[in-house]
Amino acid sequence: MKNIKEINKPKLKTIRRLNRNQPTPWEWKLWQYLKERQLDGHKFRRQVSIHDYVVDFCCLDLKLVIELDGSGNLYPKQQKKDKIREIDLTKWGYKIIRFFNNEIDENLNEVLEIMSSKCKELEN
Repeated sequence: MKNIKEINKPKLKTIRRLNRNQPTPWEWKLWQYLKERQLDGHKFRRQVSIHDYVVDFCCLDLKLVIELDGSGNLYPKQQKKDKIREIDLTKWGYKIIRFFNNEIDENLNEVLEIMSSKCKELEN
């Protein structure tokens, strides 16, 4: 399933804690629907480190990563970093779903449906 040494490395604890204590409004809004196994009974965690990356949300059992992107993710330099990160996570067996912040505001039900469908796909 997962190598415990890959997950939540001590050297990234400060970053994870800071991100959890200061979530973006969109992260906070989505978390209200993911916490306490509300999405199809799956346990999601927020601000999890996988190797040297900190991801917004992760269901470790399904190896599913959810990332929320803001306007900063539109810059070419950040897009390049995101692509490398996605390649690495995929190489380690993770599936990544990305949403833009405005999708959380405008289409939250659709976002949750997409996530639910992906969870069902990965269960099999």
